[in-house]
This record gives sequence, C-alpha cells and structure tokens, in this order.
Amino acid sequence: MRNRVLAASIAALAAAAIAATSAAAQSANPRFGVWQLQSDAPPPSKNVMTYQAHGDGGMAVTVASTNARGQESEWGYVTLFDGVFRPVRGQENADTAVEIIDENSTRILNRRNGRVYQVIINTLSEDRNTIDNEYVRLDEDGKITRVTHAVYKRIG
Repeated sequence: MRNRVLAASIAALAAAAIAATSAAAQSANPRFGVWQLQSDAPPPSKNVMTYQAHGDGGMAVTVASTNARGQESEWGYVTLFDGVFRPVRGQENADTAVEIIDENSTRILNRRNGRVYQVIINTLSEDRNTIDNEYVRLDEDGKITRVTHAVYKRIG
C-alpha cells in the first residue's frame, strides 16, 4: 500500500513538473533564438542577432557581424522592455531603450551621446520565424532623414 501511494505521488510530481516546463516554454519570449540578416552582400558579410532570456522577463541581445572586408564586431545590450535606456556593450557612449508596442512588435530607441539618432520598429512574424526591422534615422532636430528595412530569419 505504501509503495502504491509513493509511486502515485512520484507520478503526480513528475506530471506537474512536465506541465510546468511545458507552460514555461510556451510563455517564453518567442524572439529568443538566433536570427540572421537576409542580405545580398557576398561573403564574408554576415549579421547575426542572438536573443536570450535575461533576469525576470527581460532579454539580452547580442549582434555579431562581419563586414565585406572580413572585419568582425560584436555588441549588445539588455532590456526589460520598460523603455528605460541601458548601456550598449561594445559601442562607446551608446545606450538603448526597448518598449513593447503589441504582442508582435517592439520599439527600440538607439541613443548616442544623449541624442536619439535611430528608432527601430521590430516586428515578429505570425509564424515566429521572421523579424522585420524598420530603421528610422533622425537628425539632431529629431527629423527623419532616412528609413531602411531589414529582414532576419530564424536560424536557431
């Protein structure tokens, strides 16, 4: 009798652990993973973004790139999606703030030397395998000087 109760208790705990793990995986930010810029630039040009969990509900972003001459660079930042500016690692006098627009989109504000010079609208596709970025460049007066677009595909 005791063995049956013990076995039933263990089975119930295992089922609860599996359910909790499954729920946590479903609630994880769908942006977490590795994303590569879709580009016509010939190798060695490459741009890869990695999004990872950070703290309680935040995200750590790392961007690793290689330019046409083969020079590599890496930079990154963390966000809690609260619109607060935080330092950018690997870029002098730079900080970034991220805020949620809706379940698929975020607004990223890039600032250098205290001036916002770029706003990025980052939109995750419905199938969760593509990120579209609209880059809005601003001059010293906050006027739009250029808008460009980039597409990242999930690779991991």
